Amino acid sequence: MAEGLRPFRLRGRGGPQKFGVAAGSLRGLLRKGCRLLQVPLAGSRLCLYEDGTELTESYFRALPPQTELVLLGPGESWRGCASDIEQFLAAFSSQRDAVVEAARKLLSDERAPRRQKLLADLIHNLSENILAEERGDDEKWFEGLESRFKNKSSYMRYSCESRIRSYMKEVSSFISNVHPTARDAYKGIIDLMSDKLKSVKYNGCYFDRREEEAARLCTTEGWFSCQGPFDRDDCPCKHSINPYSNRESRILFSTWNLDHIIEKKRAVVPELAEAVKTRDGREVNWEYFYQLLFTVHNLKLVHIACHKKTNHNLSCDKTKIYRKGKQNHKIS
Repeated sequence: MAEGLRPFRLRGRGGPQKFGVAAGSLRGLLRKGCRLLQVPLAGSRLCLYEDGTELTESYFRALPPQTELVLLGPGESWRGCASDIEQFLAAFSSQRDAVVEAARKLLSDERAPRRQKLLADLIHNLSENILAEERGDDEKWFEGLESRFKNKSSYMRYSCESRIRSYMKEVSSFISNVHPTARDAYKGIIDLMSDKLKSVKYNGCYFDRREEEAARLCTTEGWFSCQGPFDRDDCPCKHSINPYSNRESRILFSTWNLDHIIEKKRAVVPELAEAVKTRDGREVNWEYFYQLLFTVHNLKLVHIACHKKTNHNLSCDKTKIYRKGKQNHKIS
């Protein structure tokens, strides 16, 4: 093998057959793959089999030898292993024998242990009663919960309310750090925020699949997707969960973070305290801070593995800290 060439396993979008191809650059691998699989070079591209990540030249250079790749022709897409499962399920009704053979192949090659886990998880989720809502229809889901929760959505609302209440408690306890001359004004803002939270039942609707507002975090029938680290558009690992599906998923969902993009402790609360201290006759725009602290305008649902614990390096919008013109709810 010529110096600089590295081996990869290549397959097309439409079938499971794999080919060994060696190349020293992304362009070279793409050219060889298109010739081998008879795909037009113009508009074609390569992605990882596992998760569908499209390759760039720099990413290609970092890949280990024997990485499994998928060659996509113009207009084709690949969403990782899920695409294999989609094809598997699509064939089920009309090609039973072919499906059985495909399943054998999935569970017999070098990726068998991982695929067994994926299929077991899929079957586990599909076998649960996701659509059940009332306690009597899915008793197992409610194991360990107080009897006052009569349906799944009531508990999920409570779960979200508890998180929002904890944020309110943090904002209130910060008053000891506020300048003494500004504490009364800070307390007044806390009271306004508290009243607004009570009026919307602490935004518990975010986790309630029956509420329209939940659509900003929740998709079909209670599925939640990780919205990723804050310096990316979405989760690179494609984490998703349906806490309504079974007891284990409900418990696991409690480890996900409803995290502030502009950080609560590092940015929002200190900025609020400073704004009250230096207002100099101006009216603090407390509703802007309320939005940052308690609404999905500044909250993202993040899998614990994607939780960015370092400084987000984001700050409040200085143009929105104080109100313009006459307003109600003035804090003296």
